[in-house]
Amino acid sequence: MAKINYHHLYYFWRVALSGSITKTAEECHVSQSALSQQIKQLETTMDVRLFERAGRQLLLTDIGKKVLTYADEIFTTGEELQSFINKGGTATQKHINIGVLTTLSRNFTESFISPLLQQPNVSFTLTTRGMTNLLNGLTSHELDLVLTNRSVSQQNDDAIWQSQLVSRQSVSIIGPAQQNPQKTFPQGYEKLKWVLPTKITEIRSAFDAYCATLGYEPDIIAEADDMAMLRLLVRDTGAITALPAVVVKDEISSGNLSEYQILPNVYEHFYAITIKRTFVPEIVTDLLQKNIVD
Repeated sequence: MAKINYHHLYYFWRVALSGSITKTAEECHVSQSALSQQIKQLETTMDVRLFERAGRQLLLTDIGKKVLTYADEIFTTGEELQSFINKGGTATQKHINIGVLTTLSRNFTESFISPLLQQPNVSFTLTTRGMTNLLNGLTSHELDLVLTNRSVSQQNDDAIWQSQLVSRQSVSIIGPAQQNPQKTFPQGYEKLKWVLPTKITEIRSAFDAYCATLGYEPDIIAEADDMAMLRLLVRDTGAITALPAVVVKDEISSGNLSEYQILPNVYEHFYAITIKRTFVPEIVTDLLQKNIVD
């Protein structure tokens, strides 16, 4: 067999990932005919059939799936190398790109990155996005690290994500200081209004379960999945909420809000997600080590 043309292999890889010659041709700025021809040349070189058509769908053959596994390894490592070089390699000045879930507590984020602020040779970029876009950013090596309050499920041994618990915050009842019942929950809370995280959040699930064990039904006037919005709602409506105190630490310090009590066995977990890499930048490993949960 003749030597593999890696240019042809790259185009195969892109088509296999997208499942479309038309889309790949647009993304790679080549004509569809030229793209098809290069893939055919690769098949000729390897003496195998990599794709087959099922109606309008382009499907990988069994050997095509195996070739894709090798191509993934080759070109993912290549993109990782390009990312490393673009960021200065072993240069004295280091940079880290951090993605942050849009709804995440800004106070937690500030606490997590605080070690970076003490290093004069380090700069960083914070980007807020939804979860899917964050994971895509990791895959493309645009992002080095993602902060979220959702763990990434690992479906199999080939999963590319690495999820590290970096903080576990106790959840407290928070509200205006003048409304504090000064009693153990749920006594004295019968007439109070609540604004709470939405039902899909970890905090809400744990809070609802705790209330159920006590036979208490909160009078909910609003829900939000954004920590900043919950801060505003509690501050402006006079209602109470269940949040980690760190989310509203500024309001507590100023006296605008008060931490009534910590709820037992109710927590919010924060994770740092990275992608499996041959080389992990030292700045990433150092930051993770400084945020390890005991």
